[in-house]
Order: sequence, then structure tokens, then C-alpha cells
Amino acid sequence: MKQLLQSYRTGKTWLADVPVPRCAPGGVLVRNRYSLISAGTERMLTELANKNLLSKARARPDLVQQTIAKARSEGIKPTVEKVFAKLDEPIALGYSAAGEVVEAGIDAGGLRPGDRVATAGGGYSSHAEFNFVPRNLCVRVPDDVSYADAAFTTLGAIALQGVRQANPLLGERIVVVGLGLLGLLTVQILKANGCAVLGADPKEARVRLAEKLGADAVATTDVAEACRAFTGRRGADAVIIAAATSENGPIETAADVSRRKGRVVAVGAVGLNVPRDAFYKKELELRLSMSYGPGRYDPSYEEGGTDYPFPYVRFTEQRNLESFLYLVQQGKATPGALVTHTLPFENALEGYALLGESGADRPDASDLGPLGILLEYRKDADVAASVRLSGQEADRRTGQASRAPRSPATATSRIGIGFIGAGSFARSVLLPRLSRMSDVTLTGVCTATGRSARQAGERFGFAVAATDPRAVLDDPETHAVFVATRHDSHASLAAAALRAGKHVFVEKPLCIREAEVEEVASALEDARAAGHRPCLMVGFNRRFSPQAQALRAGFAERRTPLAVSYRINAGAVPPDHWVHDPVVGGGRLVGEGCHFVDFCGALTGTNPVAVTAAALSEDRPGSASPDSVAITVEYADGSLAAIQYLAGGHREMRKERCEVFAGGRSAVLDDFRSTTFFGGGRGLRSKQDKGFDGELRAFLDACRHGSAWPIPWEEIVAAHLVCFGAIRSLGTGQRVRLGP
Repeated sequence: MKQLLQSYRTGKTWLADVPVPRCAPGGVLVRNRYSLISAGTERMLTELANKNLLSKARARPDLVQQTIAKARSEGIKPTVEKVFAKLDEPIALGYSAAGEVVEAGIDAGGLRPGDRVATAGGGYSSHAEFNFVPRNLCVRVPDDVSYADAAFTTLGAIALQGVRQANPLLGERIVVVGLGLLGLLTVQILKANGCAVLGADPKEARVRLAEKLGADAVATTDVAEACRAFTGRRGADAVIIAAATSENGPIETAADVSRRKGRVVAVGAVGLNVPRDAFYKKELELRLSMSYGPGRYDPSYEEGGTDYPFPYVRFTEQRNLESFLYLVQQGKATPGALVTHTLPFENALEGYALLGESGADRPDASDLGPLGILLEYRKDADVAASVRLSGQEADRRTGQASRAPRSPATATSRIGIGFIGAGSFARSVLLPRLSRMSDVTLTGVCTATGRSARQAGERFGFAVAATDPRAVLDDPETHAVFVATRHDSHASLAAAALRAGKHVFVEKPLCIREAEVEEVASALEDARAAGHRPCLMVGFNRRFSPQAQALRAGFAERRTPLAVSYRINAGAVPPDHWVHDPVVGGGRLVGEGCHFVDFCGALTGTNPVAVTAAALSEDRPGSASPDSVAITVEYADGSLAAIQYLAGGHREMRKERCEVFAGGRSAVLDDFRSTTFFGGGRGLRSKQDKGFDGELRAFLDACRHGSAWPIPWEEIVAAHLVCFGAIRSLGTGQRVRLGP
């Protein structure tokens, strides 16, 4: 299929051939019939993307500060790699469309194949021939509403939410500042609500259109004077700002025309340097409208499908979409009157070229300029779940191909590697290293969206980009599969890859539930019964660091148990991040804490027998897996490891410090930059090296030569059982014994 993409780094916009997205539980796969280019929002996106890096930095100083802080704590090179990996990820343009359901996932909210739906949401309702859309971002389209009108539903919901924030009463006099798509839809919704409306916009053609759509008064200049006449010099009861400008003029106009104790609602992306004196003297109320309505930017609602209770949240994001379609059905909102251009999707780039046209000097009806630009889709679009690529790697800074296509792999020479999942960690850490290895062929990459699969495939030189994992698992040229998805799918994908006869590298953790350990163990037995000798590796990279090797060597001849103190300045993660979701991420203790448990186990070289855990009382109260936790692990040889995983520290403090004591000697490992011994032992200083290169080389060597696993199965299991035991200890306050 084709999808409209834009590079945030270069500003380039193009139609890309990408695999059709996978239909997942909780949503539907939709074949687009029409999508709407939002002249205001999408123009701002393209303008920002076309700025140089310095201008982008000036536009987003918050991200600059985050980058600086990350560089101080993690180093410049890793930070630069992550920044460029993020910049190189293309943006899926579009967020308002309508089409037909072609496949429904489990628990799709009653939606079925053949249903006509309007869809919403950046990254979901894109300008693409097919989209996967979660159920709360879909609504059925009434039979007597066209696909073309339904494509306006997201914009209509945004306008409707702005009206709801204004809380207009029947007969009130409302001013709408800005008569683009949002403003003109707002005028119609206010009229349906029984309000008198004044529309203001500097373009003559737009105020004339507003009059045709029901506005009682209009103004292109001197809005204050027009409002005085409109309100009998009382001032507007409410002002809705639907302009798209960084200038401060609209908010100043709103203050000028409002009555005392009036309401001002900002809907568009507008400058908000509030004129304090005017707002203070009139005691004005400023309200911001959050896009489509309650549920927007809440992953549990938009992605997880959790609805808000109807009696308490009457109009959610989805219910606003439904309400707008009802207005269209009743003829009280007429999106068709706002259409200035309809283009075949194959000509979508022409639509974006139109965004740069102001139309200010044209005297005819086209003086409106580009307003509602619809893209129309053909019905016979390609539905392939994979696409073959050129096998060339695009240089991350120039975007130009820098590598010739790779030759097919053989089991005795080059190892064919496939990836399932290609998130930021894979793109910034694993794939750059693998793509530089001469004995590796990157065969196929599978992600949930065709956009990310295509981008990762082209950037790193994969032969195939796909959205169906079977494209990787069933490929005979793929010898090893890397699983780099979200945590909840690690165990099942690893098991599937093992049964397919592949070597498997799983990013940590291997699993987030104890039962999944048995699932993977069973898959190992099945693979061996089928005559395969797979290597299974979990991404516990720290034990492969040169610093870790120096630390182990320094205590290799010890005759007494080790005492290990490991402090991790983990930093805060937003409360709504998926890693906190016990079903998807498993919590930070399992999701990342397993790293440090494994490291301590590798130092002691013996089995853990018991664990005790305690959490900071003020940290995420009530959570089964808090952010800040202290764990004590007891080992069979009498060694002890005290692991403090802390989220509340300062971000500029180095992340990790490990101290080891035994037999009159001590050592300090400082953030994998240096290891210092006291009382004997050879120290080491180097650039920060957390062992990524070492773990990859160890895994590939084991795959090629059939040698012993780099991390024994028993140690992989032990690290996870310690984490699961720690969670039980948090719940009971008791010491938890491990093993039989």
C-alpha cells in the first residue's frame, strides 16, 4: 500500500510503498475512502519540518534541555545516536479520514468488516490506503452521510469540543476569531446551538462563506467596532479562537471584544501571551480546548480502549465524533461547503503544495485559498503485508544510499538476522552495530506499522519490510531473530521463533509473568525435539562490558562471599508510559530492574536463594511495581546483593554505581566508565561501555559455532525469578524464598 510520509529532519514529503499495518486486538483495519488535509495544522507541521536543526531547536527549547541533560548523564555519542534515530523516523501525516472496515480484531467494540467508519488520531487515521485504528478512535458513519463529509469528522470534533468549553447558552452572542476549517465548522455548530455568531477573519472570501453558513455578522478589520455593534456595546459573552498563528493578535482581540466576566476559549495553535491588564479588569476566564475531547492523549483510552463512564463523562473523544456526524446527518453542519480541492491520493503531494498558497491576490471564488483539501482513494489498493526493499542503507545524516545490496546469507558464512520490532532502542543501539558487521545480513524487519518497518528497513539495509511476524519467522534466509517489541509480546514471539528453528535474541525482559518462563522452556524443548540447536539470548548487556569483566577478574580468586551494593539513578518515567502498565510493560522492576539483578548474579556466579524488597512509601502509592525500590538478594554461597533502583534522583547524576567487597578488598565500578580496586586488583578506565558490542558478538559467535550459550538458561531464568519474587515481597513485606 501507499502512505504519505514526511521526514522531520529534512522536511521531505513523499508517498511510500509500505506493508499494510497489522490488525491487532482492540481495533480495526480500515481501507480509506477519503482523508482530509487540515490546512492549518498540517501546514504548521510541514513548516516546522522544513526548518533547519537550529530553527527546530529554537522552536522546541524543552527538547533541547532534555537532550543536554541526557548527554550529561549518558554521554554525547549515545545521545546523538538516539536523537538522530528519532529525527530519522518519518512522520505519518493526516489525522481525519473515513473508510470501510476490512478486518476487525478481537474486542473491536462491535465493529465488523463492511462497516462504514470515520477515524481519528495522528499516527492512526493517516493519509494512507489502509490504517489500523483503535476502537475508541472509530465511529460508525450513518448511511445517509457520505464518506467525503465523514472525512471531516475529526476536525468537527475539535470544533465541537471548543464549543463545549465555551459552554454557550441559547441566545448568547459569540465571536469566532479565525475562519479556517475549524472556525467555519465552529460557526455552524454555534448556530445549531441557538447562538448569535460574529465571524472574524482578515480574508474577505472566508467571511462571505461564513455568512452563507449562518454567521449573523462578520468582520475583516476593526473587529472591536463590529462586535460593539453586534452586541449593543455589551461585549461578547464568549470568544472562540480558531486561528492558527503564533502571533498574539487573536488573544488580544479576544480580550478587547469580551464583556466583563466573559469566556475566552483557545482552540487553534495560537500565541497565548495573555494581556494581563485586559483579562484582569474584565475578570475574563481563559479556557483551553484539548483537541477532540476527554480521552485525548490518554493511552489507556486511545490505545487501550478503556472508555470513560457515560454518566460522568458524557462527551468523550469518541462521543464528540458521533455528535458531529449527527449534526452532519441533520444538515446542521455541511462539510461539503468547505471543500476547495479534491485530489486522487496518488496526487497527494499536490495537496501539500497548495498549503503554501495564500490566494490573497485572486479576485475570484478561489480567493478562499486552500481550505478543505480531500484525498480520494481507489478501491483496489495493494494489501501486501510485506514489501521488498533495495537492501541499501541510507546514511542517517544525508539520507542518501551508502551501501550496495547485500548478497544472500548462508549458514556457514553470513548470519541472516531478522528483527521483530524496531523501536528507538533497536534503532539507536542494536541495529547500528549489527549493520556495521561484515558477517551479518539483515534479512527482514517487522513492525506493527508499515511506516516504521519501511524506515528501519531502508535505513539499515534490510531486504524485506513487513508487518506480519511470519514474514521473518518463515524466511529460510533468516537464521536468528531479534525480538525488540514491547515487553508483553517478548515471550510469545521468542517461543514462536524457537519453534521456527531460529536462534533468538530477546531484548530484556524475556517475560513479564512467571507462567511465560514455562512457555519459552516448552518452546525450547519442541525446537530440540525437531532437531534444532537454537541459542537463546536475553539482552543483559552489562555483564559483557569490559568494566564488568575487570570487576569479575579482580575477585576471581576470592575465598569469601561477595557483598555487592548497586545503586541505579533510574530517573522518572511519565505515569502514563506503557512500561507502567502491568499487562503491557510489567512495571519498571521487571522491565529494567532485571538488568541489575542479572549483573549481580553474574558477579557472584551462584544461584539466588531468597529476595526481600521494599519501596519508598511516597512513590506511586498502591502500585504493585513502584519506581523506587530496594532489593536484597541472597545467594547460595552466602553472597549478598543490595540493589537500589531509584527514580527520584537528579538527572545529571551518573546513572549507575556498583561497589563490591570481599576478603579485605573493595572495588568501585562507576557508570561503566571506570573500575577502581582497593587492596589489590587491576583497575580500568575507558569510554562508557555498557557491553552492547560484547553481547552481540557473543550471541553471533554462539549462533555460528553452536557453542555454549553466552548466558546459561538457568541464569536467565534466575534473574527473572528474583524480580517476580521481589514483587511478591513488596506485596507481603516478607522474605521470599526462590527455587524448590
